[in-house]
Amino acid sequence: MATLMVQGTTSDAGKSTVVAALCRVLHRRGVSVAPFKPQNMALNSAVTVDGGEIGRSTALQALACGLEAHSDMNPVLLKPESDRGAQVILRGRVYGHMDALDYHAYKREARDTVLAAWEALSKRFDVIIAEGAGSPAEINLRENDIANMGFAEMVDCPVLLVGDIDRGGVFAQLVGTLALLSESERARTRGFVINRFRGDLALLEPGLDWLAAHTGKPVLGTLPYLHGLLLDAEDSIGREGREEGEPALRIVVPALPRISNHNDFDPLRLHPRVQLTFVGPNQAVPPADLIILPGSKSTRTDLDWLRSQGWETVLQRHLRYGGRVLGICGGFQMLGRAIHDPDGLEGPAGSTPGLGLLALETRMVAGKQLRNVSGRLLPEGVPVSGYEIHNGVSEGAALARPLVALDGREGECVDGAVSDDHQVMGTYLHGLFDRPEACTALLARCGLAGEAAVDYADHRQAELNRLADTVEAHLDTDRLWQLV
Repeated sequence: MATLMVQGTTSDAGKSTVVAALCRVLHRRGVSVAPFKPQNMALNSAVTVDGGEIGRSTALQALACGLEAHSDMNPVLLKPESDRGAQVILRGRVYGHMDALDYHAYKREARDTVLAAWEALSKRFDVIIAEGAGSPAEINLRENDIANMGFAEMVDCPVLLVGDIDRGGVFAQLVGTLALLSESERARTRGFVINRFRGDLALLEPGLDWLAAHTGKPVLGTLPYLHGLLLDAEDSIGREGREEGEPALRIVVPALPRISNHNDFDPLRLHPRVQLTFVGPNQAVPPADLIILPGSKSTRTDLDWLRSQGWETVLQRHLRYGGRVLGICGGFQMLGRAIHDPDGLEGPAGSTPGLGLLALETRMVAGKQLRNVSGRLLPEGVPVSGYEIHNGVSEGAALARPLVALDGREGECVDGAVSDDHQVMGTYLHGLFDRPEACTALLARCGLAGEAAVDYADHRQAELNRLADTVEAHLDTDRLWQLV
């Protein structure tokens, strides 16, 4: 077994896409390969084949390897609940809630979880492509580090360092990061990858020569900026999408402070006749045909934020003029009459009045629901698939008119709710728009008839192959495989 680790000079330097590309290249060459991210902080997550939860970017990398996602691939997942605290998930299961200082002290114990997961993967695969988190130069977090060089030192693996030239200062990023590493960490950093380059490479080459001479580290290649690249993001809300064609349907999504699984909306970004707009704090809400309330890690707190931003009035006016509203997971809970959290599972214990658009109430209960599901959209009967990640249990008369019928469950086999006037819909199902049949049917309800949606599963595969082709064309793969 061999491990190669990809680290970045900053968050969003392109580590996740480089790892996905390397995984796909190796998989296409017949290598038994798996992704690994020791520690991740993200609100976009995926349900694994063993019934756990990991970061969605790691699940995408598993897909690049031709694998189902497994909880060993991301043994520590931190899901922020506030600016200072997060839910801690170990090998796919909720361990507890910690503030930043408590978790920093706990990392010594988390190290054992990381090593156990890495060893388990090592027994099943020939190659592991590991991904760091943030930057290895965050010297305030170096003690008991398990996310970057701490992990690389533990397992004694080589490291590639990725810098993002598109944001500027890439030479300072790379040289400065090296300067803040220990001697042994600099030694295991075997080379650089320049990411997101636009322009004539001949103009960059003098800088690359200087970098190699100054650091003694080779530049293994320069990856071009890939316009229109849209794949499951780790956390940041991307802006890429289709630009051609006049929008026929306007969809607005509030960018909640603790928005989760916003990758639900990637298929909508790709639709040639949809204009998707995320609305942040203190921004005016543009006219819309459909408003979607997304998932949330802190549902009651985000509901309070919606009210403070005037969204309750916006929704009421939107419905008066015939608009549609859809709630997904936490957004579905917000549409009800009340959300109760007596045990303080998502924040301070208590209850919060809902928006009152669906006749249901939700109670937060211990034991997160984690499952991949499939079924059909009601009443159209077209196939739908996705996953559930939530704590709450909803009850009420609105559930008598469900949105989705689910396969393979005993007893109750429906999900979601639709209002009597059909203007308001809700579901616990993430990935609702991934299947083109379901996406087309839902958009038709909102006035976009006769427009076929993108098959997002096919899109993912095409984008992964595009990444792999780019790596094979622009990186020194012989040196890469020598490292592995």
